Amino acid sequence: MKPKFEHAWAVTENEALKLQTSLSKKVIRDGQLNGCRLAAGVDVAYQKNGDRLVAAAAVLDVKTFKLVESAHVEDEVKFPYIPGLFSFRELPALIKVLDKLSSTPDFIVCDGQGIAHPRRFGLACHLGVIFDIPTIGCSKTRLTGTADTPEAQRGASALLKDKGEVIGAALRTQDNIKPVYVSIGHRVSLETACQWILRLSPNYRLPETTRYADQMVNAYLKNRELHLQ
Repeated sequence: MKPKFEHAWAVTENEALKLQTSLSKKVIRDGQLNGCRLAAGVDVAYQKNGDRLVAAAAVLDVKTFKLVESAHVEDEVKFPYIPGLFSFRELPALIKVLDKLSSTPDFIVCDGQGIAHPRRFGLACHLGVIFDIPTIGCSKTRLTGTADTPEAQRGASALLKDKGEVIGAALRTQDNIKPVYVSIGHRVSLETACQWILRLSPNYRLPETTRYADQMVNAYLKNRELHLQ
């Protein structure tokens, strides 16, 4: 996979904020994702002591949840830890990971925010706009906005709102388990995003795409630490 366009990554905090505001206008907040066959999950994890990170992508068959392809890269952290600007810290490595894939997924699930973000441009939006691919933000935590607690049963949801705007949904993927926070990334509607996250989460709180990618980065870091001992 190749980006449709890129911008400079060696930017200041103020430049990053301006880029988010500008690029947020390119986000398409609609799309049905019909006839999909492959879904990818991406995740990033950081070395405990150091300036390294590992990024991974896992491509799954949406009918069987079987792993079709995966890739990972180790990279250097070059952007500081600033809440709301994680995409500038993580996307350079994710671009390298996606470049290693031979298959092109129909959509990508990000372990992070989409438009449920102060400037409506979280990691899922940033990745989606750069690659012009449908993306969904599915986060374990809420970054901004408020939502009622959804009912306890699987499939229950409550709208996540910020300043009167609907920016996502708190979605219960399993009975009596904490909800995840789903938001539009790019080229997908919120309703469709929630449907797919529920479909990709048959047995656990997190979608299988995220679980595969998360297991990959953690296994890589664990193996790396063992070799360094």
